[in-house]
Amino acid sequence: MSSDTTTNSPNFISLDEAAAMTEGTRITFIPGVQALFAEALKNICFVKGIPVIRALHPLMGVDKETGQDRQARLYELTSQTGLPTMFYAEERPRNVWTEQLALAERIGSPSSPSLIPESFAQRVDMFGLCAVVLAEDGIVWNMRILNDGPLGRKYGYSDAASAAAPAKIAEAIALIDNRLAQQAERGSSYLVGDALSAADIYWATMSMSVTATPPEIMPVTQQNKGMLGFFAANSKIPEIADVLSERIEEHQRYILTTYCETPAVLGGDPL
Repeated sequence: MSSDTTTNSPNFISLDEAAAMTEGTRITFIPGVQALFAEALKNICFVKGIPVIRALHPLMGVDKETGQDRQARLYELTSQTGLPTMFYAEERPRNVWTEQLALAERIGSPSSPSLIPESFAQRVDMFGLCAVVLAEDGIVWNMRILNDGPLGRKYGYSDAASAAAPAKIAEAIALIDNRLAQQAERGSSYLVGDALSAADIYWATMSMSVTATPPEIMPVTQQNKGMLGFFAANSKIPEIADVLSERIEEHQRYILTTYCETPAVLGGDPL
């Protein structure tokens, strides 16, 4: 279900406004940036038919004018600083992907696909695949420590960890590619069983960190052009390039264009 409304720039409310609201689903974003966990949660909510109110996520670092930590208020409200924060009605904020997914499954439209399988055996597969991508020492974690910088330092960058990261990313991508191959043999286009699950949404979104994603899926903005360049460069790292199959690319395109809002709506300053 692609959207044709992407020319409309989304509205962003302040963090304090989002925290004070007592109705609706509010998620923090950085305008113009496809921050992977925020983009994935947005895609989950789109599939579940959940209207999202976008709130401004404070940037890392110290404000030059005030000398204050930009994320101090976020920490005060949520006891953490990760992106995204998800507020729903008057419930406590959610910051962990497992809790965000469970909430989305609960509050989503009754007619929307179930992204957590009923079968516990399939849940093992689904959450296991998600963990390979999303959890500590998974694909995204290791992608963040490929280069030194504030974000890399936050996730434990060191020369040794960075040197080991490409092989870890490649091993996980190969695992997912093998699963897609096995599923194709039994006639399924999905990572788990015969239907869409959260594993498909999360992996299709997060795989943009190791591919050169076209603008018809991920538009270029002033804010994200550097990130897109970094992601495209990741796809050329030898260990990663060796395991990026056509299946990976086809699955990404199929899931994002069939079930998610494409081109992605980011706000910011389009190029």
